[in-house]
Amino acid sequence: MFDWQNIDTVLLDMDGTLLDLHFDTFFWLEHLPLRYAQIHAMKVDEARQWLHERIIEEQGSLNWYCLDYWTRELNVPVAELKREVAAKIAFRPHVEDFLLALKQQGIRTVIVTNAHQDSLSLKAETTNLDQLVDHVICSHDFGLAKETFGFWDKLQEVEAFDKERTLLVDDSFAVLESAKTYGIRYLLSIFQPDSQQPKREIEGFLAIDHFNEITPK
Repeated sequence: MFDWQNIDTVLLDMDGTLLDLHFDTFFWLEHLPLRYAQIHAMKVDEARQWLHERIIEEQGSLNWYCLDYWTRELNVPVAELKREVAAKIAFRPHVEDFLLALKQQGIRTVIVTNAHQDSLSLKAETTNLDQLVDHVICSHDFGLAKETFGFWDKLQEVEAFDKERTLLVDDSFAVLESAKTYGIRYLLSIFQPDSQQPKREIEGFLAIDHFNEITPK
């Protein structure tokens, strides 16, 4: 799929790409509504519907990913509630072997995530993922989500990369489109970001089931 001789840098999304998105899906759709209902004395179904409608309003913005924002808006300690289900945090298959192979090839690996710093810290603490790559960059530090065109210029300022020799792997089509517009040459998506959800149909981008399909030999 790729000639690794032509790639110097691999930019990697975290949730749904390196880590199973099931943790996040479960938290936002099941655990948070349950705990929100308990804290605010509501029925769980009512809490779930209201939360879904409220959260969707922020889709595509940095607020969508910001735990501080949701803690203020919902009046619940979102980061603390995430810790209650941290046992569900898990790598997607073959991720660790893939990252090790890239390191052995001398290819620079950079996690580029929209996840909030508190979420990133929890996942790093649970998986040691940050120890398997060369650099970790959080979009909150730039004040721009990856979906935003200006994000990539900000990224270049702290992590210089050659667009013609860079691969981005991300499960978000909006992010891939943004990167494509910016001029990143190699783009790859994930068929099944959440192991508990059906495999997606993907048009317009190359995609893989698991990283062993592209691991350098």
